[in-house]
Amino acid sequence: MTTAEVTRGLGGPATGPVPQQPPVQGVPPVPGVTDVSQHLSPPPYPQSTDHTDPAVTSDPAVPAGTAVPTSSVGLTAPAGTADPAGLVGGPGGAESHTGPAPSLPGQPAAFSPELARRDVPILHRLVNGHPLVWLDNGATTQKPRQVIEALAGFYGSANSNIHRGAHTMAREATEAFEAGRAAVARFLGAASPDDIVFVRGTTEGINLVAQSWGRANLGPGDDILVPVLEHHSNIVPWQMVAKETRARVVPVPLRPDGRIDLDAYADLLSMRTQLVALSHASNVLGTVPPVREMTALAHRYGAKVLVDGAQAVAHFPVDVQDLDADFYVFSGHKLFAPTGIGALYAKPDVLRDMAPWQGGGNMIESVDFTRTTYAPVPHLLEAGTGHISGVVGLLAALNWLTSFDRDAVTAYETALMAHAQQALATVPGLELLGSAPERIGVLTFTLAGHDPAGIAEWLDRDGIAVRAGHHCAQPALAHYGLASAARASLALYNTPEEVDKLVASLQQLQQAG
Repeated sequence: MTTAEVTRGLGGPATGPVPQQPPVQGVPPVPGVTDVSQHLSPPPYPQSTDHTDPAVTSDPAVPAGTAVPTSSVGLTAPAGTADPAGLVGGPGGAESHTGPAPSLPGQPAAFSPELARRDVPILHRLVNGHPLVWLDNGATTQKPRQVIEALAGFYGSANSNIHRGAHTMAREATEAFEAGRAAVARFLGAASPDDIVFVRGTTEGINLVAQSWGRANLGPGDDILVPVLEHHSNIVPWQMVAKETRARVVPVPLRPDGRIDLDAYADLLSMRTQLVALSHASNVLGTVPPVREMTALAHRYGAKVLVDGAQAVAHFPVDVQDLDADFYVFSGHKLFAPTGIGALYAKPDVLRDMAPWQGGGNMIESVDFTRTTYAPVPHLLEAGTGHISGVVGLLAALNWLTSFDRDAVTAYETALMAHAQQALATVPGLELLGSAPERIGVLTFTLAGHDPAGIAEWLDRDGIAVRAGHHCAQPALAHYGLASAARASLALYNTPEEVDKLVASLQQLQQAG
């Protein structure tokens, strides 16, 4: 099946909540690239050169005449935000990526992965003599040129610490940092930027909640409900704080198809339940639980709910107010942004009651040896110098992602996932884990007669990158009697042709014995 065939076949309900994000500044296409190093040292920032490359715009998957928007590096500031340095924003009006073909009646505009691929330099490199097929998106996503240029631009012309400086560059860097906070709030549907705390990623965000809110609110006999499908980062921090507070972590079992057993969940909830910690999408099964309904049920017992959105935010729109989540966390590097940056959302009343987890600069108002007063949230929970360039990169990534029609992207990924499931079913001895009806593009599998690490090594010879191991989700694998498995995970820039290459290579592996 070709990209065009998958695009024409879009249909069916989009997974997850679907409030559409507002359009943002358009972004230019990436040139045809054979040497990725060209894009690791981009020209001085900001840049507004037309990057149109005939080799890219003439791609047969993008019909002739398709509009290719161009602009500066793709950072936009919230309305009313001062921008004296030109760090965010640029010439030109607000544009967005649009699909090359009309959709089916009643469906959102069609999306072509080529619109995304042209922006991502690393997808144009060779691995072991083959074009790279990046199917390890569940571990980390590749970065568009707009993010790479934003990072280089910040360090090349705007590097400064924030909040504490009176000079021009400090003000400019602070404005860029806070523009990133506002962008995250809009992206998650939060009521205010003050509801957003920057962290290193999902893991640190969960640990922050465990050590701040958890220490203050958990005690002997309290229950923390955690589904079996969770990533280790949403299990281990709760075990640690439970040991301190003499609370207990209670696993919520799975059904055979990888869905959370909602009957068991309802039975386990009680007045002892203080917290439910669950993922918005599983990193090993792809399962998308009914988070809104599970949250509403937990709230009947007065429990708080933390949602791990690491695997969800790149695949479908999220509205934390609609979910009614008390906490929501995600990592930038799974969202086409740099590593080492992420965000924690918390409801304002919950956030105001959280004590600082770490102490130091940035989170104080005054310090002497008799008394220290703290800054208000969110700064209270952001001790020390934050990952300023990471926030600039995250802002660029959010602008890039939301320049596409999110509903169309979700529909495309759903169609691509269906194609992948059908294609993998033709590989003798291959078994996919999980068959939940609501899921993202995660394909974890075993292959009879082959160790998962050996599968990954074989595929790597063909330039195909997948992950092998326990995926930091050992309880979920144990549910299927496994200690490890191979995993291919999809993103908006993957194509049916790449899936077919994966399947062909696996078939060759089976033939080779």
